[in-house]
Amino acid sequence: MKAIQRALISVSDKTGILDFALELQKYGVEILSTGGTADLLRKGGIPVIQVSDYTGFPEMMDGRIKTLHPRVHGGILARRDMPEHVKAMEDHGIRPIDLVVINLYPFEQTVARKDCSLEDAIENIDIGGPAMLRSAAKNSKDVVVIVNPSDYSKVLGEMKDGAVALETRRRLSRDAFAHTARYDSLIATYLTEKWDDGAEFPPLLTRPFEKVQDLRYGENPHQTAALYKESSFSSGEIIAAQQLQGKELSFNNYIDLNAAWELTKEFDKGAAVIIKHTNPCGVAL
Repeated sequence: MKAIQRALISVSDKTGILDFALELQKYGVEILSTGGTADLLRKGGIPVIQVSDYTGFPEMMDGRIKTLHPRVHGGILARRDMPEHVKAMEDHGIRPIDLVVINLYPFEQTVARKDCSLEDAIENIDIGGPAMLRSAAKNSKDVVVIVNPSDYSKVLGEMKDGAVALETRRRLSRDAFAHTARYDSLIATYLTEKWDDGAEFPPLLTRPFEKVQDLRYGENPHQTAALYKESSFSSGEIIAAQQLQGKELSFNNYIDLNAAWELTKEFDKGAAVIIKHTNPCGVAL
C-alpha cells in the first residue's frame, strides 16, 4: 500500500477534525477542502487548497455544486495500477486523492426538529458527499475513506507504520457504503411519510437499524444474537431502558421485557407485570 499524499476533507461533524488534519500535516499530506471545513482548518493554521481552486470551477447554487467534478472524482476513482487511468489523470491535470474524509449533511437531526419544513429537509439532503464516499469506497485498494471520527486515530496509527493496511481499507469501505445506505434510507422513509400517495403499503420498505449490544444468546442457548434499534425509535420504548443489575440479557429476556412494558403502558398508574414466554401471568396496580 502506498503512503497517503493527498486528502480531501469535508465534514459536517467537525469532532476531532482539526487535530486529525494537524497530524496529516506532519506527514506532509496535501489537503483539499470546502466551505466551513476549509475555514476551520485555515484558522487552525493548516494550509488548505480550496476545491474550487483545484477544479477551476466555483461553488454555486447555494453550495449545491461543490465537488461534483471530474478532477475530484477522477482523482478518487482512478486505479493507480492501470496505465490508462494514470495517463488519463496526466492528460487532464487530475491529481490522485488518497484519503477521503466525509460525513454528510445532518438530515436526520434536521427532520427531528419540530419546526423542520419540507424545504429545510430537502436542503439537508447531501449529494456531493455520498458521491465522494461511494467513489472512495469503490476504490478502497487505492483510497482510504473515513466517515466516522472514531476512525481517525486508527488510520493515523497505521500511517505511522508506513501505510494503511488493505484490511483496514476494506472495513472502512464497507462502513462507508453502510453509512450512505442508512442515509438514503432515512431520506426515503421521510419522503414516503411526507408524500403519501394513499397506498396502504409502500412498494419498497427501507428501515435503518443500529446495533445496540450483543445478547447472551438467541431464542435458544446455542444461538448467538444481538440487539438493534431503529433510528427513529422513541425514548419511551424498552430498548432505551437501563439495566441496573443481573447478568447479560438474552433475546427471550427482551421479548418478555417488551411484552411487560407494553402491558404496563395500558394503565394510567404504575403497574407490576409478570410475564412468562410473552404471556401475562399477573398484573398488580
